[in-house]
Amino acid sequence: MSDQLAELEDLHLKHDLLGSIEVGIAVVDKEYKIQLWNQFMESHSGHSPRKVRGQSLFSMFPEIDEAWFKQKTYPVFSLKSPAFIIWEQRPHLFNFEAYRPITSSTELMYQNVTIFPLTSLTGSVEQICIVVYDVTDEAISKQRFEAANQQLQQISRVDGLTGLYNRRYWEEQCEIEFKRAKRIDSPATMIILDIDKFKFINDNYGHPAGDQTIRTLAKIIAKAIRETDIAGRYGGEEFTIILPDTDVNSARIVAERIRRLAENIPIEYEDQTFSFTVSLGLAQFHRSFGTHMAWIEKADRGLYQAKESGRNRTIISE
Repeated sequence: MSDQLAELEDLHLKHDLLGSIEVGIAVVDKEYKIQLWNQFMESHSGHSPRKVRGQSLFSMFPEIDEAWFKQKTYPVFSLKSPAFIIWEQRPHLFNFEAYRPITSSTELMYQNVTIFPLTSLTGSVEQICIVVYDVTDEAISKQRFEAANQQLQQISRVDGLTGLYNRRYWEEQCEIEFKRAKRIDSPATMIILDIDKFKFINDNYGHPAGDQTIRTLAKIIAKAIRETDIAGRYGGEEFTIILPDTDVNSARIVAERIRRLAENIPIEYEDQTFSFTVSLGLAQFHRSFGTHMAWIEKADRGLYQAKESGRNRTIISE
């Protein structure tokens, strides 16, 4: 009788232990039928151990990809090697609801999962144990941290008025493109443009109207170029664009598209309506340029020539 009591006490202790720990524990056999289901799993799934015992893991939880999970657990059975699933790779194995106040921004629990073999007395692996860790708080914290970093990175790269790259970041990209073009001898063209008589706009219509003009031109540029092109606000009313894999004649078509759009889109600010034009200078990359600044300076000479020859025109720097 004392042996029976000792066995009952041992079973009771194990039951209490499985019920009190804050991780999910499930044991399945080689046919993936559930053999053990602790309190954590019952609380989050809504299924009691009696209901799930002997049932197929995949029929009870169809969200688990059967082919993928069997492939994942094959080395656990055959090689007695543990397997791991982290939330960054797969957010969750079981579709358990997240319930903590701090994680109210997500519907489902993020999970890390460890799967390890349960060796029998004969040394074979007839069952595996699935341990589920609720890492929702950690996952949400990491996501928020990464989102904040991305936002800071975006702020550090983008001009606040126009949404294009700011000068510092554009120059970094310019240097990278310069080195790439030099390395593979690929055509690339730079465009520098600015708004004609911008001081007149500011003096006659006000600085907010000038800002509106700058924003309008930025939208025109964004609409006229490709995703692979690199556009930035170089300063004030001046903009710069790099067109990779583009010779100067093809770039001239883009420049003329920008110029025509600018002169045909009126600026409406409060009760005022006015038009504006832009002048553009172009320079194709050449291996003789010692630095990316030499490339910028050549395009800038084209812009100067466009201004001197009457404005509202595109000039290829010679």
